[in-house]
Amino acid sequence: MNHKELYLMMTITGREQMQAFMKMYRDKGLETHCLSLGHGTADKLYMRLLALNESEKMVCMSVVTGRKWLEVKKAMHVRLRIETPGVGIAFIIPLSAVGGKRELMFLTDGQGYEKGEETIMKGTEQELLVVIGNQGYNEQIMDAARAAGARGGTVIHARGTGQDKAERFLGISLASEKDVILIVTPSEKKNEMMQGIMRSAGPGTKAGAVVFSLPVTDTAGMTLRPQSEELEEEDIPKTEGMETSAPQGAGQPEGEIPVPAAEVPEA
Repeated sequence: MNHKELYLMMTITGREQMQAFMKMYRDKGLETHCLSLGHGTADKLYMRLLALNESEKMVCMSVVTGRKWLEVKKAMHVRLRIETPGVGIAFIIPLSAVGGKRELMFLTDGQGYEKGEETIMKGTEQELLVVIGNQGYNEQIMDAARAAGARGGTVIHARGTGQDKAERFLGISLASEKDVILIVTPSEKKNEMMQGIMRSAGPGTKAGAVVFSLPVTDTAGMTLRPQSEELEEEDIPKTEGMETSAPQGAGQPEGEIPVPAAEVPEA
């Protein structure tokens, strides 16, 4: 792990335990977070065996440096006993970009972050844009994203903390109720999309959005490029050895299989 790189830290725990996590984060200098509600899906028998009775969860998103992650990870074990079943889980995902210098300072305040290379992961073809804006302005954000080629996004309702820092870094006051918009986009469109969102829906607008991106290593069920670029010839089922007859009038010799010309075996 590179101590100087940035990561998105995800913390998932029960509503009551989240208070202890948030206190520990404040003690470690982390005050800017985005929290949303969730629901656990663990098997009921598993829950009973471990004497767990809380299925309602909270999800906390925070931006941390590698060094800060190691610091809070140690505190999770020493202070919160995170290895105990039912306390919660936490993990990190590398960031590839943050939209705007002031926004970067806002998200990393107190962590001693100095901007280096853009990302620790190179060559990914897709990126996940995470846009955090004031609640009720997700259409304004999506309009800006669509103008740069976005096809759609997913909205999660959340609550922000550390909003008092926004006025110091961004020169504005931000509402505590948030919409988190997730958008997957081809990497070559990332910069244009982030710039469009910051220009049309960033700080200084009613949406007050902050945007950063995460590298996506692979996708399924999404057509971000023409299908011909996604499928390799060897992935298409072969039809050798099968015998059939072309429908009458189909313009094909009897006994041959109607397959694309590029896939007809050489004689």
